[in-house]
Amino acid sequence: MAKRFSTLGRYPTTRLRRNRQSDWSRRLVAETKLSVDDLIWPVFVQEGHNQRTPVESMPGVDRLTIDLFVEAAKQARDLGIPAIAIFPETDPKAKTPDAREAYNPDNLVCRAIVAAKKHVQGIGIVCDVALDPFNSDGHDGIVRDGYVQNDESIEALVKQAIVQTEAGADIQAPSDMMDGRIGAIRKALDARGFIHAQIMSYAAKYASAFYNPFRDAIGSSGALKGDKKTYQMDYANSDEALREVGFDIEEGADMVMVKPGLPYLDILRRVKDTFGAPTAVYQVSGEYAMLKAAAANGWIDERDGVLEVLTAFKRAGADAILTYFALAASEWLAEK
Repeated sequence: MAKRFSTLGRYPTTRLRRNRQSDWSRRLVAETKLSVDDLIWPVFVQEGHNQRTPVESMPGVDRLTIDLFVEAAKQARDLGIPAIAIFPETDPKAKTPDAREAYNPDNLVCRAIVAAKKHVQGIGIVCDVALDPFNSDGHDGIVRDGYVQNDESIEALVKQAIVQTEAGADIQAPSDMMDGRIGAIRKALDARGFIHAQIMSYAAKYASAFYNPFRDAIGSSGALKGDKKTYQMDYANSDEALREVGFDIEEGADMVMVKPGLPYLDILRRVKDTFGAPTAVYQVSGEYAMLKAAAANGWIDERDGVLEVLTAFKRAGADAILTYFALAASEWLAEK
C-alpha cells in the first residue's frame, strides 16, 4: 500500500486540502454518494383504527394502525423511499408455542400488506419472516425442550412466507437464522408460481445487545425466554459470516443483509467484496436509540450524525439501508 501511494505526489507540490476547500469541490470528488434510493423504512403496525402508540425506547417511532400505515406508505413513496418493511405488534392472546398466527392469511401483517397494495402504488413492501412476533416464547423459531428447533421452524417459516407473498408482499426477508430456510422458502414460492418474489436474506445476523428497543416495539421482550445465541451469530466471528452469506446466495437469496449495522462495518465490507451481491444493512433499534438520546442531550447534532453514519454504511459497501431515520434522512438529503 505504501508503495502504491508513493507515486501520487508529495507536499508542497501536492496539497490534498485543495479539493476540500469548497463545498462544490468536496461534492465533485466525493467517493461515496448517499441518496434516498438507498433507504428502506421499517414500520411497526398494531391493531385498531386511527391510532399511533409511541415506542418509549425509540423516541419518534410509533406503532401505527393499518389506516395510518397506509398513509405512512404514501408519505414514504412521495419522498422517494423505494421500500418499507413491516413489523407487527401481535395481540398476546394470538401468540402460541407453535406461532401459527404467523401463517394466518388474515393476520395483522397480511391485512396491512393488502391495504397498502390497494391504496399505494410505486413502493416495495418488505416482510420479515421470523416467528418472534407470534411465538409465546419470544423466539424466532419453535422451541421444544428448551431448544429452538431448526427444521420444524422452517416448516412454519415457509408457510409464513407464502401467505405474505399471497397478500402482495414484494420481498420476503427471513431474519430467523435457521439453517436451510432460504432454499426451502425459494422452493416453496417457486412451486406456487411466485418465481418473481424476491428474497432478502438476513444472512449475517448477530446475537446483539442492540435489539432490545425493537423487542419493545413488537411486544416480544417480555415473552423472550433465554437468549438467541444458539441461532444468531457470535459477534466474535467474521469468517463464519461469509459462510452464512455464501450458503444463502447458493440457496436462492436475491439480496443479503448484515445486522446490526455500525458495529459490523467490517463484516459489511467483507461480504460486499467477497460476493458482490446486492447487500443491505440494518441500522437497528439500539443504534437508532443511541443517536436519538445523544441528540436529545445536545451531545451531537442529529442531522449531521445520522447522515454521517448512513454514509458510512454506503462507504462500507451497502446497497440498501434499513433505518428508522428514513423519513428524516430523505428530507435532509433533499435539502443538500
